[in-house]
This record gives sequence, C-alpha cells and structure tokens, in this order.
Amino acid sequence: MFTGLVQAVGRLERCSGGVAIHFPPGALTSLALGDSVAVDGVCLTVAELWPDGFRADVSGETLGRSTLDSKAKQAGTVNLEPALRLADRLGGHLVSGHVDGLGRVILQERRGNAWHLELAWEDSAYGRYVCEKASIAVDGISLTVAGCSGDGARFWIAVIPHTWESTTLRHLRPGDAVNLEADLLAKYTERLLQGRQAGPGATTEPAPGHGLDRRWLSEQGYG
Repeated sequence: MFTGLVQAVGRLERCSGGVAIHFPPGALTSLALGDSVAVDGVCLTVAELWPDGFRADVSGETLGRSTLDSKAKQAGTVNLEPALRLADRLGGHLVSGHVDGLGRVILQERRGNAWHLELAWEDSAYGRYVCEKASIAVDGISLTVAGCSGDGARFWIAVIPHTWESTTLRHLRPGDAVNLEADLLAKYTERLLQGRQAGPGATTEPAPGHGLDRRWLSEQGYG
C-alpha cells in the first residue's frame, strides 16, 4: 500500500528477466530485497537490489495495463515511492499500486502559480469513479480532481509547484500516456453496494439497467 507521495525520480530500463530501476545516490536507502515499490504507480517487488537501484519482474498483465513497457524502451523517468509503513503519515490517499488503466494528457499549461493538467481515461467507463475533489493517482502521484466532465471520463487537476518540480509531471505533453488508479474506496464502495442490491449469497453483478447511479441510490434509501 502507498500514499501517492513520490520520494524520488528514477530511470526505467529493460533488463534480462524484467525491468531495472535506477535512482539517485542516497535515495530510497531503506529498500530491502522483497520490498514493494510503486514505479509510476505500479507496485513492483524488489527481486535484486543494487546500491543505485533494483531489478523487478513484470507480468504481461502489468505491461498491458501500464506505460512501463514503453517507458523502459526509452529509458524514461519514473516516480518512485516505497511501500507505506503502518506508523507512517497518510499524506496523500490510499493507493494500491494496481493500475486500472491508461489516460491521455489533453492539455498542460501554467495558470498563475500552478499548472493546469487535463486528462482523459482511455476507457471512459472508469470515469464513474471520478468526481470533483476526489483523489486519483496519476503515474503514482496522489492528486485532487479540480473538476471533471459529466461522466468523469475527462478531468483536470491543479498541480502546485512542489509537486510539479519533484515528479515527472513536468515532462508530460499533450498526447502522452499516464498510469491511472481510481480511488480505492470508491471501487470498494461500488462493489459493496452491488452486493447489497443482489442480497446474501447472490451474485454481486448489478441487474440489467440497475447500475450504481443516483436513481438506484435513492431507491435504496441513500437520499
């Protein structure tokens, strides 16, 4: 489990048996063999540890849902965050490191003392987890949604200078792909409500025409 607060920026490369991640001297000094690290929001396990980086195995599922393969080909920069300790502060939001899918940068521009970043899900169905002031992980960075389209498939974020300068966000350009992970609590809430609708022992799949929407919530007594 992670918080979406990036601790270092590293470089991702292909290597025999997986990918290699290199980071600056003195960064992530507490890493140990077998530890979990979020690499651009993707939870990877340290399979081999070096003074300036580590090697990780990567499955086909992970490569298919994330930007890791394309970034490794280009020796691209990545955001790094070691796993959360139970005694740590939760400065961002709960991030599992399990990327839901890709997004695309629509617009990136400076506005006042912040940067306006507009993104869109490649699979618009994930937009149901996005709402104004909600949390979302973009390339492993915990960010707050400043606004979104009606279906949530397109949304925008105001990025403060510290986050902009200390992560890979400053390298993004329109058309670039990013890893997106929707709010974990929103996904669990949807799943539990679907189960409540189905009843004990029944399937948790929503009945046809009865997805999680305002009308269904009202029918179930949620106001």
